[in-house]
Amino acid sequence: MIDASVIEAENARRAEALRSDYDALGAQLARRGVDIDAVKAKVAAYGVAIPSWGVGTGGTRFARFPGPGEPRDIFDKLADCGVIHQLTRATPSVSLHIPWDKADPADLKAKADEVGLTFDAMNSNTFQDQPQQRLSYKFGSLTHTDPATRRQAIDHNLECIEIGQAIGSKALTIWIGDGSNFPGQVDMTAQFDRYLDAARAIYAKLPDDWRLFTEHKMYEPAFYSTVVQDWGTNYLIAQELGEKAFCLVDLGHHAPNVNIEMIVARLIRFGRLGGFHFNDSKYGDDDLDTGAIDPFRLFLVFNELVAAEGKPGFDPAHMLDQSHNVTDPIESLMSSAAEVCRAYAQALLVDREALAGYQDANDALMAAATLKTAFRTDVEPVLAMARLESDGAIDPVATFRASGYRARVAEVRPATSGAGGGIV
Repeated sequence: MIDASVIEAENARRAEALRSDYDALGAQLARRGVDIDAVKAKVAAYGVAIPSWGVGTGGTRFARFPGPGEPRDIFDKLADCGVIHQLTRATPSVSLHIPWDKADPADLKAKADEVGLTFDAMNSNTFQDQPQQRLSYKFGSLTHTDPATRRQAIDHNLECIEIGQAIGSKALTIWIGDGSNFPGQVDMTAQFDRYLDAARAIYAKLPDDWRLFTEHKMYEPAFYSTVVQDWGTNYLIAQELGEKAFCLVDLGHHAPNVNIEMIVARLIRFGRLGGFHFNDSKYGDDDLDTGAIDPFRLFLVFNELVAAEGKPGFDPAHMLDQSHNVTDPIESLMSSAAEVCRAYAQALLVDREALAGYQDANDALMAAATLKTAFRTDVEPVLAMARLESDGAIDPVATFRASGYRARVAEVRPATSGAGGGIV
């Protein structure tokens, strides 16, 4: 962890300017009838989960270029995630991926307690073969034509639940790469039926206080057809499985120009929005830093979420899911957590009474202007003050660099090879 004196020294350099900016923004918001302290309190209470795999350098199908101090195992990953939360105060939990992060649950919990973290949803992995795996997922996992291969994939998901129960998780996320790469390769109806049968077997073992998140993706690694290819199919799956099944929305898992905020609104309407994997994209499932390409879209998603706050059963899970190819993963995750908090704060500023009036009057221009007024507001003083008052860093990235953390861990973590491609 980073020594508290480093954070205090960095904050001392910026505190006076922050208080001035905060007071100025507070006066501006007061004229709009908004209490800045109330917004700050909501932002301070908000949290987005960190993916354990996100603190390692990612890669493409072609190459991976690891940086210094790469985490060697899940315990190094938890240490890095602890630093992210220490500085941002916005990432209180970690989402594990099994078998990448498999370890003794008691040791996992002890390390998480040490660095001030809890555990978010568990993630299973049946989209690649593991060492000593008996049966291959080359032609599918939960949808494979071979019953024994499907059983192997089901048992893996049940193991994830078992580990999750031991460490305090309350959800399982299932994403599969199953599909086909050639026309005629599979019977698409029979394949989907096999998926539903396998998912029911997993759902039947879900603890009473758990939720099951199923995740859709338009393509990749199956390039002709994908079993769970869009939100409509995902919704049908949730309906088929039961009340503990929900749909997970990854912002990169849609075709370009798809109206993701409308998908969010539909899933909220039918009580099936399970949560998000936040990232950004330019062309496809790029897994770029959240808010790096289209911060307005992120705001529009949060506009729907804020509008739904307080509805019975509305409790979406939020997680970052990114691949950091050319940046320090800790810095990217800190920046992304801030962007998610920014979108939330901006959405809290929307004048909902005015917006509803313009919508009812079919005043398209003023309805859009109402959203833009909130989006254009610089809420950085709110975010920074929330961090400061929670013992975090006013400027997390600058404080991280001043701490020398990366150089320090690089001394004890062996350098890793950049050979090969693929995600971590």
